[in-house]
Amino acid sequence: MLLQDPRVADAAVFGVPNDEYGEEIKAVIQPAHPDFTGPAVAEALKARCRELLGPLKVPRSIDFESDFPRHATGKLHKKVLRDRYLA
Repeated sequence: MLLQDPRVADAAVFGVPNDEYGEEIKAVIQPAHPDFTGPAVAEALKARCRELLGPLKVPRSIDFESDFPRHATGKLHKKVLRDRYLA
């Protein structure tokens, strides 16, 4: 769903620890343009998710990174990205 937004070049969604619920959904976005970052864009993306997804599938937080870790084949190395948030 996030990849369909023109502001998003790539996205990774995974669970991170949450004290209250045990785990929460985190989205990390690689913006299509450097101007497509910040709290206003994050809120707009979450609002779009709320329109199209069930409430449990909406990311509780969205971060932006200009570059994602990738395998030699170009595939997103999601485990490396997720481990940054678990450390």
